Amino acid sequence: MMINVNNHSSIQINDIFIDPYGITETNKKAKYIFITHTHYDHLSLEDIKKIISKETIFVAPKDAQKTLEENFPNHEKFYVEPNQELKFDNFEVKVIPAYNINKNFHKKEFGWVGYVFKIDSITYTILGDTDEIPEHETLKTNVLFVPIGGTYTMNAEEAAILVNKIKPDLAVPVHYNAIVGSKEDEEIFLENLDKNIKYQIFL
Repeated sequence: MMINVNNHSSIQINDIFIDPYGITETNKKAKYIFITHTHYDHLSLEDIKKIISKETIFVAPKDAQKTLEENFPNHEKFYVEPNQELKFDNFEVKVIPAYNINKNFHKKEFGWVGYVFKIDSITYTILGDTDEIPEHETLKTNVLFVPIGGTYTMNAEEAAILVNKIKPDLAVPVHYNAIVGSKEDEEIFLENLDKNIKYQIFL
């Protein structure tokens, strides 16, 4: 599988794009675009237009409906909430909650999300903009994309502690070194990560 983090929390798994933002290479078109929430750095119309095709399918939380319908009226869309499950031709998706515990940026009642993809027996989990929450306790995944930048999400040390609990085969830090967070956060994350957990750095 081809995975990449283009920028910030802009993740790509083959032709599946999650929260496209800061896209610079436009030779790859998205078959699917998944949106975790409606903040400008996760629902970016400018970047979606760089990768969209006539066949692109959207999956997004319900409060993205007005924006997506106005701008992309002819595309198929699924509006989701936490704990839903979807099945497409060659992969399955579970929608998971994403929210802050002690901040007001991403409230639980907003219904914003992360995603767990099962593709060819491999699971890829995108936590979204979130703190560590009770729903993470039962997560098991092969690849984990975890926010580390702090301010709007868990910080680097908190992220490493969560990864150590989940024990994925591969950890990928995101949501730093752009709008928020820095390479210093990356260093803190790696210092606190269990040495037997593999990681990959894109940012």
